[in-house]
Amino acid sequence: MDALSLFGLFAVTAMLVCYALEERDSWFILAFAGACALGSIYGFLQSAWPFGLVEAIWAVVAARRWWGKAGAADAK
Repeated sequence: MDALSLFGLFAVTAMLVCYALEERDSWFILAFAGACALGSIYGFLQSAWPFGLVEAIWAVVAARRWWGKAGAADAK
C-alpha cells in the first residue's frame, strides 16, 4: 500500500470514528470536519475531484454544525 492510500485510509477511518462519537462531545463534530478536510485533500491528490469536492462541502457543513453547537453551549 502506497503513502497516498494510507493517507486516504487514515482520513476515512478518522471520519468514521469521529462521526460515531459525535453525540459524546461537540469536539468530535469539529474533528469530523477536519477528517472530511483530509478526505477532500486525499480526493484531489488522487485526481478524484468529485470526491474531493463533496468532502470539502461536508467539512464546511460539519464545521458549521460545530459552530452552532459551540454557540448554543456558550449561551447556556
